[in-house]
Amino acid sequence: MDHVKLLFVDGNIVGAESRRRLADNRLGIILLKKGHINQADLKTALDEQRNTGSKLGDILIHKNFVDRESIREILQNQITETVIQSFGWKQGTYEFVAQGVPQGEFAFAIDTQHILMEGLRIVDEWSVIKGRLTLETVFIKRLDSPSGLTPDEEEVFAYIDGENDVSTIVDLTGKDNFEVSKILLTLMEKGVVEAAQSAPLITEVVEERKKPFVVPNFLPLVTIIISLIIAVYFVSTQQLVDIKGQRAAGNIEELRFKIEVYRLEHSAYPRTLDLISEAGDPWGRPYIYRVTGRSFYLASAGADGKEGTPDDLY
Repeated sequence: MDHVKLLFVDGNIVGAESRRRLADNRLGIILLKKGHINQADLKTALDEQRNTGSKLGDILIHKNFVDRESIREILQNQITETVIQSFGWKQGTYEFVAQGVPQGEFAFAIDTQHILMEGLRIVDEWSVIKGRLTLETVFIKRLDSPSGLTPDEEEVFAYIDGENDVSTIVDLTGKDNFEVSKILLTLMEKGVVEAAQSAPLITEVVEERKKPFVVPNFLPLVTIIISLIIAVYFVSTQQLVDIKGQRAAGNIEELRFKIEVYRLEHSAYPRTLDLISEAGDPWGRPYIYRVTGRSFYLASAGADGKEGTPDDLY
């Protein structure tokens, strides 16, 4: 389940936010992994962000830690990917709110028609991939130096380290989710990589609420196109009625970032979560945390307190 907020100005998309992929947190990780910034400068910027509440990208620019174009490219790729991933939704609700849109340091607009056409292509071909991996799937290498890979396969293979999940590889390569997923499946079929961790897919049917859209076969494309043009918010039904679930999803993303920073500082993931945070989930229970080889698993058991049930949050 996700909650995606889209911002429009003059019909073009100028921003996108996802509960599952907080842009500021991912921006720091991607800049670090791409070598655009070092750990010390990132820590300085994060400390200032916590004290001022400013956008991470704005702070990095003002301190001359990273050039503007590097940040702009990453943010545009993240916005495009966030919008396109919502095309795979089968059910949910949307809400339109007319309001001012702050642009900050990075004022740009992405052509809505271009994203819609790209989304049409991806949705049409997604059946080949659906159910075989998720944005949270982590891969490990079975071979260190495989031969016979295409340039695109070599690029994706280079970012497989047992820590980067699919969404991180998408950001690092600048390719779209569908393209990266296809390449990863091809690498699996060639026997050079294997999935190490994948969050379970949630397949429960949620109850309808105001302004529902249901996506059967090809028809949802029309509904989604209309919704993208007239709506600012796409919100899943459960998150509309479950504020605690929204908070848990945001907290988990924050914890994921802190875990990655801890690994960069100590060359290993924390053995227990209390090394970086003692906070529990919104229901007063500890988050579920396990280190599995070169990756980790982090989740909340949700309102029912039972791990492995449909209301779990990742």
